[in-house]
Parts: sequence; structure tokens; C-alpha cells
Amino acid sequence: MIEEAYDRAAELIAGADAVLVCAGAGMGVDSGLPDFRGTEGFWRAYPPYERLGLKFEEIADPVHFADDPALAWGFYGHRLGLYRATVPHEGFAVLRSWSARIFTSNVDGQFQKAGFTDVAEVHGSIHHAQCVEPCTDEIWECSFDVTVDPETMRATGELPSCPSCGGLARPNILMFGDWGWVPHRSQRQLDELTAWRRNQRRLVVVEIGAGTAVPTVRRQAELASAANGALIRINVREPEVRHGRGVSLPVGALEALTALARRTA
Repeated sequence: MIEEAYDRAAELIAGADAVLVCAGAGMGVDSGLPDFRGTEGFWRAYPPYERLGLKFEEIADPVHFADDPALAWGFYGHRLGLYRATVPHEGFAVLRSWSARIFTSNVDGQFQKAGFTDVAEVHGSIHHAQCVEPCTDEIWECSFDVTVDPETMRATGELPSCPSCGGLARPNILMFGDWGWVPHRSQRQLDELTAWRRNQRRLVVVEIGAGTAVPTVRRQAELASAANGALIRINVREPEVRHGRGVSLPVGALEALTALARRTA
């Protein structure tokens, strides 16, 4: 059954004029990144937050930048260091060989690290910062490092500041309940993707590691493939495709992409 699915997926890719990849957190798991699936998964990745009783949705909340900046930057500073140190797995190279365009909810910058230039980051990027207030809509690249105490997961020393007002800076990431996010960088990327899609007649969509808990990526993949049903869903836990409109591959990103690379070489 899986071999037939691989063959069908390879046919879709071979017959396409363009490939759109819609990627969620599952894309980075084979690079060693946590996907934060559920509270238990988050606490396995960050045990200090279990001791504090904090869930992912609670720590990934902009209110902490006002109430407890060291706690907020402890979480995001650790992730910034983690993503800088991570090497993208070989599946990224497979996608590059297909000249794929990227839509992702991931903020880790792994696609850019793997050499992609056309990436739409719908939730922003941890490698860019903005003012907490914000005093301006300026967005800048993170050239700073954040030192984090691994026992308490709190930032130590001087925290990143806004170059305009001198106040506290924060990552340019859309967080939970976030009314202060500056969206124009991501919106520009999304507008460019929309313009590109309009010119693609035979488009295949490869959705990777995108679950239903935060369905942003799934919605984009299903919308982009609605006209022709050329959807390839790669997902270990939630591989089902609605109404048979696409191909389901219930495996991880690297395994699926490696197998598809052999069939499309």
C-alpha cells in the first residue's frame, strides 16, 4: 500500500510544473528539533517548565515580555541558540532539487539555512526582532546572543533592546494572544507567494509534518491543491487526506523525501 502511495506521489511530482512545500513542526524532527506536540512533549523538551507548571501556550505568550522578561527571553533565547546550531537534514536538499517554494509555520529559519530564498514564514522568524511596545514597525535581524541558565531557563545578563527607543526587544514571532506582532515582513513574503501561485498551472503541494492542532499549514496546503487534488501529505500521526483528494504518506519527513528522491531522480 505504501509503495503504491509513493509511486503516485512521485508521478504527481514528475508531472508538475512547480512544487509548493507547506511545512509544519514535523519537518524539523529529523534534524533533532522538538515538535512540542502536546504538553507532555513540550515538558520532555524543556523539563524546567514542567516544574513551573507552564504549558507551551503559556510560555509562548507576549505577556511575559512585559511581566517577566528574563523568563520570556529564557525560552526564546534558548530556541534561538538551538536553531542556530541545528543542521538541516538531507530532506531539505531533496526539496531544493525540486526547486520548491516554501510556506511554513516554523520560525526556526531552517529552510533559509538549507539554501532556500523563497520562504513564506506565516508566523514570523526567531532570527528577527522587533520592539515590545512596539514603538515602530521596524524589524531587524538578531545579531545578539542570549545567555540562558539551563536550570531555571531564565535569561541572564543584558536583554535585547530596541534600537529606536531603547526599550525591550522581542522576537518577530506571532505568539498566542499576540496584538503587538509587527506583521509586514511575513505579509510581504505571503504576498509574493500568492503572486507566484497565480502563475502555476500544474502545481503539486507537498505538506510535511503539519498537524490539526494549529491548522494554518493544512489549510494552505488544501487551498493550494483544491483545483487539481495534487496534494502529498507526509505525516506520521495525522496522514489522512479528506475525500481522497491527494496521497497520504504516514512516515516522517526524511524517510518520505528520501524515498521520493529515488523515484524522481
